[in-house]
Amino acid sequence: MTYLRAPNRLTSSARNLLPSTVMATPGKAARNNRSAANGAALLTSRDNRWLKEFRMALRGGLPTEDGFVGVEGVRLVEEALRSGCPIRAVLFSESGERHHERLASLIDPPEMAFPVLRTTDRLFEGLADTEHPQGVAALVKPREVSFDDLVSTPSTACAPLLVVLAGVQDPGNVGTILRAAAALGATGGAAAASGVSGTASPYSPKALRASAGAALHLPILAGMSLAILLTQFKIAGIRTLASSVRENLGSLPSTALPPTVGARFSASPSGDAAPPLLAPWEVDWCQPVALLVGNEGGGLPEEVERSADARIRIPMASGVESLNAAAAAAVVLYEAARQRNSIRASNIQESVASQPPKTPDAVRSPKSSDALRPPEET
Repeated sequence: MTYLRAPNRLTSSARNLLPSTVMATPGKAARNNRSAANGAALLTSRDNRWLKEFRMALRGGLPTEDGFVGVEGVRLVEEALRSGCPIRAVLFSESGERHHERLASLIDPPEMAFPVLRTTDRLFEGLADTEHPQGVAALVKPREVSFDDLVSTPSTACAPLLVVLAGVQDPGNVGTILRAAAALGATGGAAAASGVSGTASPYSPKALRASAGAALHLPILAGMSLAILLTQFKIAGIRTLASSVRENLGSLPSTALPPTVGARFSASPSGDAAPPLLAPWEVDWCQPVALLVGNEGGGLPEEVERSADARIRIPMASGVESLNAAAAAAVVLYEAARQRNSIRASNIQESVASQPPKTPDAVRSPKSSDALRPPEET
């Protein structure tokens, strides 16, 4: 398992401009032969330098010396090719060549200047990380993301919505949370160590599979310490919302604030009082917000919760102690998406209202109180 504890030192994101070859080796250019994957000779030696790189990235779960990570399976390779991230090489096994037709439009054009390689089924199984490999893999370099990139607001969003993984150790949970974040409109993510708990790399093979490739599309800042990240959020005006498994922090009671006050973070805890504890629908998600998700067993450290602008806890039926970290994050992010989509619909309504309506009631404006009211039960 790979953990993020130190800044990720990646080299330049320039593409490796090696064309596909008959017998390619890393760092050596060769003649262009892009007609099909089966136009290249088989790589039959376990010690071939290309196969060593794929083995390190897939089975070893480590980035190559140049910062490339491995993705395996036709869907993940397709996502990697569509992501715009630099590709070092694509590898097919003999049986995996059946997937070449599906990927042809992404790997055959001359401007896609990377090697397309072939190897035997036996050697592919030896480097793959899955029990039943599909016979296609790629080396891809995740996009480099700065803090300014992370906190910028896309034109399609009302404000930054960030998910910070702080001590989430299971790669499957890391990938699932990032997949939910991308699906529910988060604008970015971050992975940082929390106390003694490292966070599994979002680019490990298992995390990439669990994210279904979302980690290659969502801007992710990896390797910054949590303390520095939280300080930077404060400077940038990003409110921090700590997911909590505790009702009270130690002996300190939570501040009792009306929902509309706590939701808008307009008041700070006084004295030694803990930050307000809110339900997901009591939060105004149309502000710049960073949701902090902690370790699967212990959650976030108390000092992190104490330093947050507010804490969030999902009300549950009696007898149920907590949810899985990924499930809890998805529930909270769904409420964020509901509010942010309501704001978008409201903006559309205002735009339509400024013009002669084509049909009556073409767009229904949501009630102003929708953002702070839980969904009605049916």
